[in-house]
Amino acid sequence: MKQKIAHIALVVKDYDEAIAFYTKKLDFILLEDTILSEEKRWVLVAPPGAKESCLLLAKAANEEQRKSIGNQAGGRVFLFLFTDDFWRDYNKMVDRNIKFLRPPKEEEYGTVAVFEDLYGNQWDLLGPSKINKGLLSK
Repeated sequence: MKQKIAHIALVVKDYDEAIAFYTKKLDFILLEDTILSEEKRWVLVAPPGAKESCLLLAKAANEEQRKSIGNQAGGRVFLFLFTDDFWRDYNKMVDRNIKFLRPPKEEEYGTVAVFEDLYGNQWDLLGPSKINKGLLSK
């Protein structure tokens, strides 16, 4: 049996501002933007080279969903962005005014720094150590 997680839904306030953030600030690729109704679109973005999964940007449709914007993991790191060159991507993100909550730190599993997206969801930017480099290709 083979299974995979294809999409992770990320609740957003506005499709276009979310697309702009992910494609212009993080260099994600817009994979699909299909209008489903007047209020709903099917929007998929992914980091360059992503093979297994991508983000489904889902516009909040009611007050309950709006409460989750920026806090999908209850204040914990929610998503993990692996990179093949930590310092290249970290410096580019700093230049693009991405807010880092924790500075880069060397851990046994790699170099990591915590940043937040446009709504406040926390992400790890992670450059795996030589031991864990294979995680990028899986």
